[in-house]
This record gives sequence, C-alpha cells and structure tokens, in this order.
Amino acid sequence: MLTCETSISTQAIQWKCVESKTESKRLHYGRFVVSPFKRGQASTVGIAMRRASLEEVQGTSITCAKFRGVVHEYSTITGIQETIHDVSVNLKEIVPRGDSNDVKEALLSVTGPKEVTAGDTSLPPSVEAIDDSQYIVTITQPISVNIESKIEKDCGYRIENSDAYKNGEFPVDAVSMPVRNVNYSVHLFGSGRATRETSFIEIWTNGSLTPDEAISEAAKKLIDLPTPFLHVKREDVCYSHSGDDKSSSASAGSSSQVYDVNELEEKLFENTFIDQLELPARAFNCLKKAEIHTIADLLNYSREDSSKIKSFGHKSVDQVSKALWEHFAIELPKNELHFN
Repeated sequence: MLTCETSISTQAIQWKCVESKTESKRLHYGRFVVSPFKRGQASTVGIAMRRASLEEVQGTSITCAKFRGVVHEYSTITGIQETIHDVSVNLKEIVPRGDSNDVKEALLSVTGPKEVTAGDTSLPPSVEAIDDSQYIVTITQPISVNIESKIEKDCGYRIENSDAYKNGEFPVDAVSMPVRNVNYSVHLFGSGRATRETSFIEIWTNGSLTPDEAISEAAKKLIDLPTPFLHVKREDVCYSHSGDDKSSSASAGSSSQVYDVNELEEKLFENTFIDQLELPARAFNCLKKAEIHTIADLLNYSREDSSKIKSFGHKSVDQVSKALWEHFAIELPKNELHFN
C-alpha cells in the first residue's frame, strides 16, 4: 500500500491522494480528498466526477478478431477446446494499455498442444497487456491457430453489427471503460456560515489507467465539455415569439442557426444505450434479446408492446418506465410509437 503526498491547489480548493493500492493486476484502487467546498458544491463535483470517470474516460480494447478459414462465430475447429464465440469472449477480457488513438493490429500465432494466454499475443510496440495470464483458448492437438485482432481506443460500450463483417472477421462487443467503479462521500466541518464540505472520492480501475490518471482525465473532460457555452453571444441566439410575425421574419433573415429540439433529442437517444438505465439483469437481458440496444429503440415500443416482449412482464415494464423517468424525464408511449 502506498500513500500519495502530492497535492494540487486551485484557489482555495485542494485535492490530495490519501490512499493508493494495487489489489491485483486488473484492479487498482485510489482514494482522494477534495476540500474545502461551500455547502452543496461537494455533491455537484462528486456527481459530475463520477459520471465523467465512468463514461468519458477512454480505454483501449480489442474490437475485432479474424480467424482464418472460419465462416461462423459458433463454428468449432478440430483440435480447439472452445468455439469461436467463446474465444471472442475471452479476447474481450484482455485489458490492453495504449496511448495511441490509431487502430492497431495484434497477431496470435501458436502451435499446440498448449493453453494460450494473452502473453502469447504479439502486440504492437505502443500497446501492452495488463495481465499476460488472461486465458484465451486451449489447443488440444498439434495444430496452428492464427488470430488477427484490431485494438482501438474508445469510450463506453461498443455494440457491433456482425453483418458488416466477412471473411472470418468477427466483431467483439468491446467495453472501453478503464474505470470499474466510483464512489464519493460528503462530510461537513465548521459551523454556521463558516460551514464547509469535504469530499472523498474512491476510484477502482482495471489497471490500464491508475486511479490518479483516471481522475485527471475525467476532470479534463469536465472542463472541455461546457466550453462552447463560454462563447455564447446574444447575437448568435434566435428568439421567436408565437404570433409575432415581425419576430418570425427577423429570425428567418438571421444568419443564426435554429435547431429543432425534437430532432436533437431523437439524435441523442439514438446514441444512448440502454445500459445507462441501470436496469435489473432480467429486464436488461430481455431487451437485448429483442434487439433493443438504444433509448431510441426502446421508445419505439409502447407500454402495451413492451409487455409482449418474450419473458418481459408488467413488472419489467414498470422498471423500465421508472428508469426512463429518473434518468431522462421521459416515459414509454402509452398507445403509440414515440418515433416514426
């Protein structure tokens, strides 16, 4: 266990790493204290840092694997213990660490009999495997196995369409999330008008980033995301009033761009996966089996239609409706589709 003494001050607010430890190659832990905040500020920062750490911090992962002479992901190869699908799942569990944003290629070429692990993969110089012991496949006969993989850097989940892949290429539903979990707590000190808050933030990572690297990258994302609002000018904003023809004509002649709120909302939901709803496993798996991957897909079902999904009862419908309202302040359509 290590104790970090580094601290950085921004005005009156300081942060310090008070604990850092490596529980395993694929589980690193860090605990940070940030203080002093005015009342209410610690929760604002804690919520934002938690969301940014889990959703905005980039990670490196295998996104595609190519098996020579294989036509289907559930194919079996004589001399290999697992199916191609099982091998792809094992490749998904490999945790690479890389600094480049370019697509990299890795090659696994092994002759059996042998139990193959991540350490047998030839990785590009800019990439390393965090845990060489990660299991991939068991070769039971004296045959050669060749697997070509693509390694990319991204955020969150990536769900690929297998129809777009041919000639032995199979997509890997990559999870590019180096931060496994984040917790924060708020503690008061002082009294009266002098009351201040201290926030403790705990971060667990998969080893591809250290906790201090993850919290630093999350903070940078939080700074960058609202930057466009700093440059808003009054002349760039169109104001319209219903029933006011002059106002409407003035807006029409303006060079400012008017956005359709419904169109923006629809695009947002098309790129937001149902993972964000944090549904119970049963409801989540039923939606996945019904090919419902995004919020937009989900809103194409009314409450009545949803209850007809296989193994998806009224309780699951209520859970989905509650999650939609809590996370996005929207509800499932009652009798008609939300999107055409």
